[in-house]
Amino acid sequence: MHFDLTDLRLFVRAANEGSLTRAAAGQHLSLAAASARVKSLEAQAGLPLLYREARGVRLTPAGEAFLHHAHGVLRQTDQLRADLQEYGGGLRGHVRVFANTTAVSDFLPEILPAFLAANPKVNIDLQEKPNAEIAKGVLDGRADLGIVAGPVDSLGLQAIHFSTDRLVLVTARSHPFAMRKTIAFADTLDEHQVGMQQGSTLQTFLAQVTEKLGRPLKLRIQLSSFDAMCRMIGAGVGVGIVPESAARRNQASMGLALIELLEPWSVRERYILVRDPNKLPAFARSLIETLCAHYQVPHKVR
Repeated sequence: MHFDLTDLRLFVRAANEGSLTRAAAGQHLSLAAASARVKSLEAQAGLPLLYREARGVRLTPAGEAFLHHAHGVLRQTDQLRADLQEYGGGLRGHVRVFANTTAVSDFLPEILPAFLAANPKVNIDLQEKPNAEIAKGVLDGRADLGIVAGPVDSLGLQAIHFSTDRLVLVTARSHPFAMRKTIAFADTLDEHQVGMQQGSTLQTFLAQVTEKLGRPLKLRIQLSSFDAMCRMIGAGVGVGIVPESAARRNQASMGLALIELLEPWSVRERYILVRDPNKLPAFARSLIETLCAHYQVPHKVR
């Protein structure tokens, strides 16, 4: 198909506003010119994209699919424009990273400062996403790298293993569970729970586990970081499921007890997802090397 960005923006406006007249005005086109552009798109597609009705327009099924891809093209165009503006200001590189909750709130804040200091002309756009969306984002080019943990469908992407962590039950030292070495997750569900914010990767995963068990978490408070969770747990607000790395960091200062979970899912293998590491720019490959070096592991591609 042959079209330009004006065609895409016009179509997106028409779909959003349900009116070709308002879309034409928004794109500073006459109604006749706008109608001709849409008809040209439909002719090239070989299918109608809009239903014309007395009160405006609405999408056909083919139009729904076209709108999805139009959004993607426009989003990438906007990102390209923003990146080029930064390069014009002396920027050498820009890495877009989609990552899970643990990565964003726990270990990347520890690792990235040194990387950014060593690479002053590289920017990182770090966004927290659910595991499934991380893989999709790398696959469709919205992200250069993805960081996931646990069993995840990699959608055919290359998965580079860089560390292993585990989820543990964390309690105050005065809690009855503190004397135990191991515990089944189901045995914790009668307790008040301290959790991560709704929508976080970990909380979404635990909700799926409890749904299968048929018993909800008794969430007393939800927070935006593991350190905040540990502070609440140490104060006796409740118990919580926390990555062991975060729990050990706060164990002494917050008076915490760590109990191993018996479930196999508590062991979390961490992977970097990429389309093709050999096609990444040098600064993005350097970020992968920095992550692997931090945990002193060789590159292993799954």
